[in-house]
Amino acid sequence: MSVNHLLKTGLGRMDETLEARGLWPDVESPWVRWAMTELARHQFAPAVVWFWDGRTWVAVDRTAQPGRWADLVYPEPEESTVTQVTDGLATSSLSCVSVVADMLDSLTLEPGHRVLDLGTGAGWNAALLAHRTGPDGQVVSVEADPALAAAAARRLERAGLDVDVRTGDGTDGAPDAGPYDRLIATYAVETVPWRWIEQVRPGGRLVVPWGRMGHFALTVAEDGQSASGWLQGLGLFMKDRNATEAVPAQHAVTPNGGAAATNEELFDDLLDAHALFALRVSHPHIVVTVDRRGAAPCAELRDAADRSVRAERGDGDLVSLSGDAQDLWSALRHGHQLWCERGRPPLWDYGMTVTRQTQTVWAGSESTGPYAR
Repeated sequence: MSVNHLLKTGLGRMDETLEARGLWPDVESPWVRWAMTELARHQFAPAVVWFWDGRTWVAVDRTAQPGRWADLVYPEPEESTVTQVTDGLATSSLSCVSVVADMLDSLTLEPGHRVLDLGTGAGWNAALLAHRTGPDGQVVSVEADPALAAAAARRLERAGLDVDVRTGDGTDGAPDAGPYDRLIATYAVETVPWRWIEQVRPGGRLVVPWGRMGHFALTVAEDGQSASGWLQGLGLFMKDRNATEAVPAQHAVTPNGGAAATNEELFDDLLDAHALFALRVSHPHIVVTVDRRGAAPCAELRDAADRSVRAERGDGDLVSLSGDAQDLWSALRHGHQLWCERGRPPLWDYGMTVTRQTQTVWAGSESTGPYAR
């Protein structure tokens, strides 16, 4: 079977799967589906992609293993394609198709818009943006890695797209080409840089992954002194290459003194995306990894000092803890108690407000103030 046939099959499977699962943003942004079909994902994939075999990252070459390469470029909609591995760590990828579609939908992009794209990677996101903005718009894309930026620029040129690809620190944006109507980042930040908001016009929109877990859509206020908006979707994002680890919440988590959940109740809620997001907000310095594979799920909590605790079901369905940092588990019990006291708000109730001095994540209404007090 030829490579072209494999890729055509993969593209068709991607389209059909998103259609069957209702993941295409057909109502508000039908252009996303058209653009992803015309600017096929494989056109922006490098000749070598990677997969995790359980122990290490393994390279797959398009020429040597065309079938396997095509499968990795067109995986399930919720899976990304790793396109770069550095010192044993995945450092760049083609993002999950479902997340790309959702973020572009959240951007509310229109023809003629000026867009700042941060984290060029392979160039696919910039291509989709340029397809939408058209000849009257402009896309400026910033990539920290010079080799990735150069390769993406070549792919975009081959596709006949006029994108201004630059090498630099995305934190700085590209102020000389602003102000922009829209800004989109393809990597996660803990704190939204004020420089990004300064470079978007009042009334303009930013779509930004936060905390490696979900993306917010923020609208710049008419006076330009703040930006606010709601969580739009979930997804695991690569972090800013220049970022430091998350630090404890600025406001201490102080439940009102009600009964805390048992270990078993907390463990069950760690399998729930709504609770998991709330704990990410209240305890940003604790990374929670849930493994649902195997006979029974387990959860690992880890902090910036690489201390960890593991929770898993034991005899009698009780939760057993192991590791050198059981205080992390105790901290999450406080965060869980806070979530319950606040009525267990769903993740879609969370919003964010950014000013020059502060960043606040809130639940329900901006007037409620910081979620974790």
